[in-house]
Amino acid sequence: MSVHIQPDDIDAGGKTKILACAVIIEELRSRLPAGIECEVLDFGLHRSPELLRKKLQEIIDVSCDYENIILAFGLCGMATIGLRSETSTLIVPRADDCIAVFLGSRKAYLKHQSDFPGTLFLSKGWIEGRIDDVSTNDNVYHQLLEKYGEERAKRMLAVYMARQPLRHYKRMAFITTSAESDLEQYKEVARGRAARLGLVYKEIPGSTAFMDKIASRYWDEEFIVAPPGHRIGLDDFWPDASKAPPPPGVTQPAVSILPTGSEP
Repeated sequence: MSVHIQPDDIDAGGKTKILACAVIIEELRSRLPAGIECEVLDFGLHRSPELLRKKLQEIIDVSCDYENIILAFGLCGMATIGLRSETSTLIVPRADDCIAVFLGSRKAYLKHQSDFPGTLFLSKGWIEGRIDDVSTNDNVYHQLLEKYGEERAKRMLAVYMARQPLRHYKRMAFITTSAESDLEQYKEVARGRAARLGLVYKEIPGSTAFMDKIASRYWDEEFIVAPPGHRIGLDDFWPDASKAPPPPGVTQPAVSILPTGSEP
């Protein structure tokens, strides 16, 4: 069964609440009109998609008096799969993760991945929250540095890295967006990490397209719009994902609300 929702069918002017990822809140907050409640979730929840899903569902369940609840997240490791509201319309960017949100669309995200395979993306928010994939390796490096000195630490880190998923990365891209300030210190962190990992460092401009649409409550085909009672499924994000199994703890089959027609 498919549920077809058109933007004109949604009461965009109804009482709205935003649940925002801490990674993107600085960019988003500067665009929000007065009167929209915004609740920011802790950085650390990204480390466990199951805990993030549980927290989101808890907030949704107690937010019964809102016509619309906007989840300023992406798929985020399947954290938004299985979410449901009995009383509100849920709106979610159709994006793999926060990186796709910062780049403005999943299309832009996939183009970067296609043009520059092996790219590890960073942003100010990801560095602040220490939720990027190189944090663990930074900790390893500093432990080795303290014990063995710089030259030997670098050699030992190279051996360690050869056994880790990050060995496939060749490029580190730091995403900049217009509303962010004091970026130089974060760029310096990213440069240092790229150097330690032996990656080419690049700065790339992001896009505020997702944030602008969230703030203006313009929900086009780049968004999932789930009516009350609909449980968000993977096929709501991507049409070809209908046969994918649900994440642990989600037992109800997902149904699509798409109109007829990945990890850094």
